[in-house]
Amino acid sequence: MATAAQGPLSLLWGWLWSERFWLPENVSWADLEGPADGYGYPHGRHILSVFPLAAGIFFVRLLFERFIAKPCALHIGIEDSGPYQAQPNAILEKVFISITKYPEKKRLEGLSKQLDWNVRKIQCWFRHRRNQDKPPTLTKFCESMWRFTFYLCIFCYGIRFLWSDFLIMFVHHLVTIGLISFSYINNMVRVGTLIMCLHDVSDFLLEAAKLANYAKYQRLCDTLFVIFSAVFMVTRLGIYPFWILNTTLFESWEIIGPYASWWLLNGLLLTLQVLHVIWSYLIARIALKALIRGKVSKDDRSDVESSSEEEDVTTCTKSPCDSSSSNGANRVNGHMGGSYWAEE
Repeated sequence: MATAAQGPLSLLWGWLWSERFWLPENVSWADLEGPADGYGYPHGRHILSVFPLAAGIFFVRLLFERFIAKPCALHIGIEDSGPYQAQPNAILEKVFISITKYPEKKRLEGLSKQLDWNVRKIQCWFRHRRNQDKPPTLTKFCESMWRFTFYLCIFCYGIRFLWSDFLIMFVHHLVTIGLISFSYINNMVRVGTLIMCLHDVSDFLLEAAKLANYAKYQRLCDTLFVIFSAVFMVTRLGIYPFWILNTTLFESWEIIGPYASWWLLNGLLLTLQVLHVIWSYLIARIALKALIRGKVSKDDRSDVESSSEEEDVTTCTKSPCDSSSSNGANRVNGHMGGSYWAEE
């Protein structure tokens, strides 16, 4: 039985690691078994080490957020308090959990008659209840401070790792770019590391801007976000397509020629470039608003809905929930509400 199963598994394994797919012509896996300048070539099995490494990084993150990020947040005045708690109500809680978190007008009117509450008060209850499930500002600050530290350290490590052979890599034009595991298996480690470094250079600036936002240093937040936008576009709309894609699409064709995995690799890289264009457009819109209005909306890149909910909660807590004032429904702390946030 074991012998019968071994045959299909051997065929599957052979197909998965086919040299015709992974490697250029006249190169075999055996060529990668020998030492490379005394250091040895990378192997696909080395990727398994990512699992214990990820567990270790996760443990370090827990310690960092608890003993470093949280004290920093408390020191600059970010309160250790959760969101406003909705008034306990069994009927509304059942609707919230079992049916919908965003009840439509007809259901709101039915609940209003059943509870003898006006519709505005029920809407406020659902807003408060939705915000109970969202992380408080302190938690988001700790997460952003961890990401800021992690991205900055990884970027510095990437620069340090590439500094001795950076010029050699580009002078000889011998590299092709790929995903992390893809480039590692194909022995394209230098190019893979360069791409990671290129993407990390802007990420820590974004997290720094979010830290300033949570700490209510608005001018610093705006400045950091504009710098982040400029670095993002230079690296992903300038260096990436005109330097790296040029090498993988045109220069590698002339040096080693195309092979099966070459098409897959460059297809993925072109897809990534399309995403770069989309993200750059969205970031440019936010940066332009920051320059025009002098303010970046709270967590504009990732927390648009969250900001809307939090601002609406502020409105509800500052004015009675059963108020039917049109000003409360259409304005949010001096900013346009309702349709404005929906448009955003």
